[in-house]
Amino acid sequence: MHMKIIVGLVCAVVLFSCQQKKVSMNIDKNYVPQTPQLSSDVMTPEVLWSFGRVGGAQLSPDGKTVLYTVTYFNIEEDKSYRDIYTIPVAGGVARNITRSVAKESDPVWRPDGKKIAYLSAISGSVQAWEINPDGSNATQLTDVEGGISGLRYAPEQSRVYYLKTVKLDKDIHDMFPDLPKTNARLESDIMYRHWDAWHNYTYNHIFVADYSKGKISNGIDIMKGERFDSPMKPFGGTEQIAWSPDGKTLAYTCKKKVGKAYSLSTNSDIYLYNVETRKTFNFTSGMMGYDQNPVFSPDGKYLAWESMERDGYESDKVRLFVADLKTGEKKDYTTSFGQNVQGLNWSADGKSIYFISDIHATDEIYRLDLADASIARLTDGVHNYQSVIPAGENLLAQKVSMSQPAELYLVDPVTGKDHALTSVNKGILNQLTMGKVEKRWIKTTDNKKMLVWVIYPPHFDPSKKYPALLYNQGGPQGTVSQFWSYRWNFQMMAASGYVVVAPNRRGLPGFGQEWNEQISKDYGGQNIKDLLSAIDEMAREPYVDEKRLGAVGASYGGYSVMYLAGNHQGRFKAFIAHDGIFNFEQMYTTTEEMWFPNWDYGGAYWDKNNAAAQRSYSFSPHKYIQNWDTPILIVQGGKDYRVPEGQGMAAFNAAVLRDVPAEFLYFPEENHWVLHPQNGILWQRVFFNWLDKWLKKK
Repeated sequence: MHMKIIVGLVCAVVLFSCQQKKVSMNIDKNYVPQTPQLSSDVMTPEVLWSFGRVGGAQLSPDGKTVLYTVTYFNIEEDKSYRDIYTIPVAGGVARNITRSVAKESDPVWRPDGKKIAYLSAISGSVQAWEINPDGSNATQLTDVEGGISGLRYAPEQSRVYYLKTVKLDKDIHDMFPDLPKTNARLESDIMYRHWDAWHNYTYNHIFVADYSKGKISNGIDIMKGERFDSPMKPFGGTEQIAWSPDGKTLAYTCKKKVGKAYSLSTNSDIYLYNVETRKTFNFTSGMMGYDQNPVFSPDGKYLAWESMERDGYESDKVRLFVADLKTGEKKDYTTSFGQNVQGLNWSADGKSIYFISDIHATDEIYRLDLADASIARLTDGVHNYQSVIPAGENLLAQKVSMSQPAELYLVDPVTGKDHALTSVNKGILNQLTMGKVEKRWIKTTDNKKMLVWVIYPPHFDPSKKYPALLYNQGGPQGTVSQFWSYRWNFQMMAASGYVVVAPNRRGLPGFGQEWNEQISKDYGGQNIKDLLSAIDEMAREPYVDEKRLGAVGASYGGYSVMYLAGNHQGRFKAFIAHDGIFNFEQMYTTTEEMWFPNWDYGGAYWDKNNAAAQRSYSFSPHKYIQNWDTPILIVQGGKDYRVPEGQGMAAFNAAVLRDVPAEFLYFPEENHWVLHPQNGILWQRVFFNWLDKWLKKK
């Protein structure tokens, strides 16, 4: 957009002088529910939304205490509450150290371990607070106009950085101040909306400030005047920024592009900002894919980060790069490692890096030893580890599975065995009977083997016949691993009396790069055959009723369902598609991140000389609407700008015009997901009402 930068947004943000504002946490209005007494041992939507959600684990500097958050949802109020907890690494009783209505978040230890910083809106806007580890003496650190979104101490504790939005673009009222009541936008470039939000003329910026004796001062915008975001939108956070051990350098992730250029590229870089000289250096210049999430070695000599090679390919292999900061030499330590890496953390001695990687539909802990570049797998099981932090002789990790929401564990790096540190949801889980989760390898039409998860109903009786659901994964490149979802929850589906078939079809990581990349420009091809191979094999089981099969999915899974609706040869009796792509041509010019259709479709639909693209557009579900003859439920979020609402509306309208039994569940305030408690429960009820209507009737 050709807009002038607003003068007057200075590099220094005035922080309030009275830095010692204290607050008394009002525990009366907080919501920490007691364990509900269930009337049945089978999962219900209400039970699903009763689980506490664990996150944000941080280890104290002395290695003795773990800091984490737990979020609970009050269904009646349709809102969430989040508190901060601590628990000894040696085990014991967890301590709830914040108990307010303000949803405290993003806690972090001060380097000396004597204080904990966190974010809270209890003062009216989101600001940084400090509190003693025992929960006493909560004190406000910042009073930044408009609030902040993150704060981290420098290791030597003399500085902090915090995150704040900065208005740099003119809105309609800046351009036409004599029209204060107008409600309009004037755009001259794309990326005016992203994921679930319209561009609000602001950018995420990093501020470095002095910190001394509980006071913050002299905040400096290290990206002054730059129309770029760090952290990157829409999901970036403090993991994209790192302090050097001496506190003199700040490494941050940024994609310094705007508008059309931003939309076409995935080329983000790691920038190094010198606190003393205030100079910035592009450390990964010339590296063309995503480069993000930097972490310094404990001695400050090396920098590790996650890197993709190719620009425009958001599902490229995620490599582990390490650079010598003295020589500038950069090395890919995963050239012979055919998997993605995430969640890098250095060992205390700086000789190793721990990370998470997906292998055959489970997420496991690995260790890279830099001396010989060897990579060792440390864990093996039916689970997903979501994070790993060195904790003395053990590793602190967060783990989930299809049968259990996240809890914190201590893992023995030698044996790979773990034991639970937290038990937030034990009381509910002890009252539930979960369905059996089975791993199968199924032969595909091109004679390869595909991993398929089969989830059976609780109290499964093999002498009975059950309806079955084919789960179609989104992404498209997102493994059907041992995840726990509050919408697409396999145990919830099984508890409703369905055998769930969840294939890791072509186009998913964890099975080699060839398997992952095959799906691009082949949306209606081999991956669809893979899906049908899975349901066809399961339909031959004596306990599956082949006349009562359904297919469900969201995002790319929603597309898969809509494509199957016109190409299933009578296999299915019911469909559910959530935020799926119905019309590829419409999608191309209404989505926001253009690198996605450019890579996966092969280009624009008007490029008639592009054979790959033209083949891709032939897979658009709307081209097969004449074949739709099976009941379909369409679900759509109004704030989904990745797959805009017109896709769902067009699919539903076409079904009705075809006299196909159809329903349209529309959430005006939801994005690509369903995030509000009552909407989530409604989603579950409508979901199963629809399936039961068509798959359980005799």
